[in-house]
Amino acid sequence: MKNTTIQGVIILFELIDRVKPGLKKLVATLRETYPYASVLAVADECRTWVVNSSGVNIAPSGRRGGTGYVLRVFDGMGCAEYSFNEFSEEKIPALCGILARRLAEQKEALKGFAPLPTPVPADEPAQLRKCSAWRIHPKDMGDEAIVEKLTALRKKALAYDGRILDAQANISYRAFRKLFLSENRDLDQTIMWTAASMVAMAARGQEIKIAYHPFSALGGVEVLEDMDKDVETVAGEALELLDSQPVIPGEYECVCGPDTTGMIVHEAFGHGVEMDMFVKDRALARQYVGEYVASPLVTMHDGSAVEQAATMFFDDEGTLTGDTVIIGKGILKGGMCDALSAARLGVAPTGNGRRESYERKAYTRMTNTYFQGGEATPEEMIASIKDGFLLESPASGMEDPKNWGIQCMVTTAREIKDGKLTGKIFSPIVLTGYVPDLLKSVTMMSKTPVLSGSGFCGKGYKEWVKVSDGGPYMKARIRLG
Repeated sequence: MKNTTIQGVIILFELIDRVKPGLKKLVATLRETYPYASVLAVADECRTWVVNSSGVNIAPSGRRGGTGYVLRVFDGMGCAEYSFNEFSEEKIPALCGILARRLAEQKEALKGFAPLPTPVPADEPAQLRKCSAWRIHPKDMGDEAIVEKLTALRKKALAYDGRILDAQANISYRAFRKLFLSENRDLDQTIMWTAASMVAMAARGQEIKIAYHPFSALGGVEVLEDMDKDVETVAGEALELLDSQPVIPGEYECVCGPDTTGMIVHEAFGHGVEMDMFVKDRALARQYVGEYVASPLVTMHDGSAVEQAATMFFDDEGTLTGDTVIIGKGILKGGMCDALSAARLGVAPTGNGRRESYERKAYTRMTNTYFQGGEATPEEMIASIKDGFLLESPASGMEDPKNWGIQCMVTTAREIKDGKLTGKIFSPIVLTGYVPDLLKSVTMMSKTPVLSGSGFCGKGYKEWVKVSDGGPYMKARIRLG
């Protein structure tokens, strides 16, 4: 992929350069009063293109960060934040006054209560200036060319078979620049991700089935090239679903495709190891750190060691990102953590403090979450199963971090008999179970993890952020219904 220098990108977000000297002065002024002060500045742009039977829709993306600022101070007893969308040096005294009042109001409200300890976060020196890469910027391609390409993809799906009732093609991107300043940190990143999908709807009489394929990249609209290769596959899957049957409930030996493995990673041990839940004692995982919770074949990662839509170089609290090993050869090593929760738990933050926007609180959130690969091949996995299924096309999922329950929807289960795919398809599928039982039953992993970042993740049905998840093909014993 062609690299784009940060100097070439800054033109999109030159506001950040204009306000940076004033923001440094603001942080220095706050440090005269508080042991810690920081500011996060965000500038972004986004756009979505949709082509379907209703026509063409071009609009800003529904979930975006917006352009604005977040101030944060610690006084050794508490923490106060304030977000705003306009800044000039003349506003510094007023901003300092707002933070002072917020801390005073907190102390007054907590009179008679024992507050959670709020240690001052570490502020080791760090400087960073990075930009992600892309090959085709959406602005360079232009609305007309993007719509033309999406229209051609939709027409190709409709022409595949007369039973294809409708098709939709869409793509969206977000490009943002974030600047984080504290007394000892000066961090600057510019990132672009793109997500897209193809949807095909097949009909036979009154019966209608829908197939969906997501696409994503840390990059630009070059992802359109991948969509073109998959159009006929999506249409074919919609037609296959017309012949699907309901599955007989029970436990089966299953091979999970990388997308289904990713859903299990995200739901089974994703939210359950977000360590702000440890602070609130809402995650069973806290009691099992250092113990086997999965097969020795299972190693789970989160972070920016891989490139996908959720990659970032530092989080929204100024913590540099990297690779966090959650499960190492079946043993729960720990979790992912934001800075405030880390301080309260006495551990190091992992670079997972993320905000839906500058107007929202930072929570511990997943980024790129995945299982590491193994040594088997998908063909070997299928050949090893006497009576089971190949699970593909996850639809949705949820978990219970306090009790380690999991429930996921999968669109397609392809029957396996005596080590061979029979051609029979079952749909829809509900995947349920107790997380350690499911993960301890893993007996084979393929070599190469595959990640997808087409969707968003909500925390408590809100606080949406971009995530990606995935893994290799995985063989496990799973309860289906």
